Amino acid sequence: MSEALVVGIVRQAIETAVIVTLPMLLAGLLAGVLVSVFQTVTSIQDNVLAFIPRALAICLVFALAFPWMLRVVTGFSAGLIRRLPELIR
Repeated sequence: MSEALVVGIVRQAIETAVIVTLPMLLAGLLAGVLVSVFQTVTSIQDNVLAFIPRALAICLVFALAFPWMLRVVTGFSAGLIRRLPELIR
């Protein structure tokens, strides 16, 4: 197995990981910004108020996007397994 092939597989794995986690990261970012704006406007500085909406947003997006995430990761894994004979040489 050549170095370029290994680098290509690792790059593809990292890209897949980023694509799969991006919806949850964006939901957490959006919820965090909205809570920060709310805290700034109301002068309420509570750590629980900052944590719970982010956690709920991330869990909600995870629940909604899980079938898609599973398809993406399964597709990557199936493609890697299909290429296994080529990779072993």
